[in-house]
Amino acid sequence: MRYPDGLPIGSGWVSTSDTEPVRFPYDGSVVAAAPVGTVELARRAMDEAVAVAPAVAALPSRTRRAVLTGVRDRLAARQDELVELLVAETGKPLVDCRVEVARTLVTWEAAAEEVARLHGETVPLDLLPSGDGLVGFWTRKPIGVVVGIAGFNYPLLLASHKIAPSIAAGCPVVAKPAPATPLATLWLVHLVREAAEEAGAPVSMVQLVTGDVEVGSTLVTDPRVGAVSFTGSAAVGHRIARDAAPRKTLLELGSNAALVVAEDADLDAAADAVLRGGFYASGQACISVQRLLVVDSVADEFTGKLLARLGEVVIGDPREETTRVSALIDERSTKRVLAWVEQAVEAGAKVLGGGGAEGGIVRPTVLADVPDDADCWAEEIFGPVVCLRRVSDVDEAFELVNASRYGLHASVFSRSLNTAFRALDQLEVGGVVVNEVPGFRSDTMPYGGVKDSGIGREGPRFAVEELTVTRMAVIRP
Repeated sequence: MRYPDGLPIGSGWVSTSDTEPVRFPYDGSVVAAAPVGTVELARRAMDEAVAVAPAVAALPSRTRRAVLTGVRDRLAARQDELVELLVAETGKPLVDCRVEVARTLVTWEAAAEEVARLHGETVPLDLLPSGDGLVGFWTRKPIGVVVGIAGFNYPLLLASHKIAPSIAAGCPVVAKPAPATPLATLWLVHLVREAAEEAGAPVSMVQLVTGDVEVGSTLVTDPRVGAVSFTGSAAVGHRIARDAAPRKTLLELGSNAALVVAEDADLDAAADAVLRGGFYASGQACISVQRLLVVDSVADEFTGKLLARLGEVVIGDPREETTRVSALIDERSTKRVLAWVEQAVEAGAKVLGGGGAEGGIVRPTVLADVPDDADCWAEEIFGPVVCLRRVSDVDEAFELVNASRYGLHASVFSRSLNTAFRALDQLEVGGVVVNEVPGFRSDTMPYGGVKDSGIGREGPRFAVEELTVTRMAVIRP
């Protein structure tokens, strides 16, 4: 896993005066020392990105596609090493890190395909007499420099969803990984720059700066930025939107995803979905099952099925094949999740299964009767905790799904097409999933939320559209 020391800024790698240890969340051991960027380096990266923007915008489609396919091939050749690195720096279970790498490959493949789909249309200007004799058409042009800021939970995949569409669109990008998980992104950028050099593109089309909030603020407030793409918390995303205005922001800000179990649901399938969808990545996923709404007529049977299988969710060392829940990203997160559960119990919630921690790992937990205003219900817990509530019918369930400031994904288990299409019509979310986990995401589909879950859409096709602007041509021959 060798790449140059320092940070990839400009056409080379720049040494930093400071480093910070990246720790394995499971036992706290040091994985590596990561370079720490500064405000000055952030400004330098922006200068370099602005300088190279015209050259990147002018790259032929074949060159941009060659860069993207070159990255995909390099990643594919190093899959096992990437998985090991992701386990080490995120602490996610091995199975989830394998999924992350597989999805990353799809993302780069899909971005390469989108290069050939960047085109415009003609416009009938003669709908008005003033347009008689005029020829009109529009094309798509790169939006400019992109700042891509990714979260810690899926660092390789999230960075790819920022970088790959930017390259496809013809935009230089400055990436900023989460401070806790910079290593996979550093390696990714190294591979991108290798592929760029091989394809005859400027390596400075992709740069990376690490650092604190001040570094991030320096990047997003630079008036030369074309767009900011951010994945993280709602609070930070809202601040970025204010700071970056009037420049474009694409914000994926998480959620407290709901799963509805209707009276005609396949209860075994629904229970299986909660076990898979509530605890993968140790619950550190923005579309993991957090709120579970079960129609009262089947609630007893469903709850029995769910709790009978809760022990299948194995906790332990994330390097083990069987582990499904391991340590959260850091001790602070663990304490926060446990405190939220304790506060919910003090407010009247009941622990149906799990609860507490074992060896510093939050046990897979199922709560019942969590009050509306408890953080476990109202906010994104980002841990292995599911909150179950009985409802009288699907109508009440849908009302509760919508009674949230978030709206990313929701799922409904039902055998009824009527219920499925009502969910599509009524649920205020970016994606409705029927008879599968709300955490289902194909990396080629439009992905994003409404309300406080953000604005804009990821998925290469849709991100490329977000990162380009139409340019209208009006010609009198």
